[in-house]
Amino acid sequence: MSATTSQTPTRLQLMELLAAIGTAQWRDFAAAAAHHGLTSTQAKVLAQLNGPLPMRALATLLVCDASNVTGIIDRLEARSLVRREPDPSDRRVKNVVATDEGRDIIRRVREEMQATSGALDTLDADETTTLYALLARLRPGMEKNA
Repeated sequence: MSATTSQTPTRLQLMELLAAIGTAQWRDFAAAAAHHGLTSTQAKVLAQLNGPLPMRALATLLVCDASNVTGIIDRLEARSLVRREPDPSDRRVKNVVATDEGRDIIRRVREEMQATSGALDTLDADETTTLYALLARLRPGMEKNA
């Protein structure tokens, strides 16, 4: 379907397009992460750490077993990219916190996502604003069951 076609795309066409864009963005993210010696999963953990996050919550976000998160955090901690802290309300719970170095490396990973940046650069200001508004509307529904 061309950009000039006036036919409304089907839900399946929209889902396929979102999947293709998501896959391409993930590939770009993984390549930038690898440039910094990170696996895509390690980089995803760093990207999720906007504040202290319990290990179990990380497992839920990564859709994996909590025991897998322990190994990922061990490797990030060995590189001083994260640290574990006891939760102030329940000292049995360990929160993961990004260090300054961890926040810096994930910022650089995002800056180095050339394919994603290049694609976004093809949009003008109005298109960027519209895309942002549409994605912001979709996000809550997409994350609701995640």
